[in-house]
Amino acid sequence: MEQLLIVDDDAGIREMLSAYLRGEGYGVDAVGTGADVVERATSGAYALVILDIMLPDINGLALLGQIRAQSQVPVLMLTARGEAVDRVVGLRLGADDYVPKPFLPQELAARIHAILRRTLGGGRIPERPPTIERGDVVLDTRSRSVVCNGMAVELTSVEFDLLHALLTTAGQVVSRATLQQRVLGRDYTSYDRSVDTHVSNLRKKLGASVDGIERIKSIRGTGYLYSDTPVRKPTNRY
Repeated sequence: MEQLLIVDDDAGIREMLSAYLRGEGYGVDAVGTGADVVERATSGAYALVILDIMLPDINGLALLGQIRAQSQVPVLMLTARGEAVDRVVGLRLGADDYVPKPFLPQELAARIHAILRRTLGGGRIPERPPTIERGDVVLDTRSRSVVCNGMAVELTSVEFDLLHALLTTAGQVVSRATLQQRVLGRDYTSYDRSVDTHVSNLRKKLGASVDGIERIKSIRGTGYLYSDTPVRKPTNRY
């Protein structure tokens, strides 16, 4: 049974979500403040953290940053309706996804299921080939690890799956709709910029270009293309 941690100051939401998610077969712990959340979230006891941005003692985005400094545990953010800036900041800090309030518990459960399918090995990433090499990047599907130019790169679960999708289609244009469905498990809408934000995170972590070639190209009005660069040896860092 996967254990979830809910962090929300609204007692009604905590009770509603706890009851619904337990009915879906999850174990649930719920707290109303940010106290000890970082320690609990990074302990390895939880498969996923549901984190509200608006907490009485600390901003949820600050908590997310502290969690990401220590762990890649999946984090699903709860945001106020219309607060697009918070959503973008959350994604840039490493949130796996977000759900705006008010929401249906069925929608939240679907998002949780999609994230756990990826992170617990029941998702869309095939077992073979175990590694993908493209230019200076080596992605290992068994350990869900990435090396770029000889150096390990820490990616969130969404960033890893997005990079996997781009590497397996290197040299081809992939639409935002395809990436969103394949990586986030939901249909694309024109106002949802989640994929764009995750691509921006990948560019920052991997570097915008390799050997003078743009790594991930934006194709206006369509989607993205990962450059089909040849495999090369990493830089000698001694």
